[in-house]
Amino acid sequence: MPRVKGIRSRDLPGTFEELVRVYPPQAVHDEVGYRNTQEMIDALTSIPRPSKGQLKYLDTLTVLFEAYEDEHHGLDAGRVGPVEALRHLMEARQMTASDLGRLLGERSLGPKILQRKRELSKSHIRRLAEHFKVSADLFL
Repeated sequence: MPRVKGIRSRDLPGTFEELVRVYPPQAVHDEVGYRNTQEMIDALTSIPRPSKGQLKYLDTLTVLFEAYEDEHHGLDAGRVGPVEALRHLMEARQMTASDLGRLLGERSLGPKILQRKRELSKSHIRRLAEHFKVSADLFL
């Protein structure tokens, strides 16, 4: 499967059926499919007010994405600490410490957390769990 790049959220259809025609949901079997699905998820999550169809489609892609991720990029929360889990998730998505800081609302916060100079707050954990589509327990 060829790599899909540059999916723009403003170009995405509003209904589930139209989205299926543009990018049919399918089981993720390799890294290219993983990245393609991630691109689509990122585009959908950047829509300020997604339609019901877009949300339904996002839910479908998320299930397929998580199934592959659990099998190939999975973490054993019992053996990995919160910072290590965060590092792994960031690496899988090619995020930098600055990207993490921006996600949490303060650019300088990312490096501090990764260097263990600052702990994750409850609001940080909620935001990370939502962003990475994982359980908040991973960061506790």
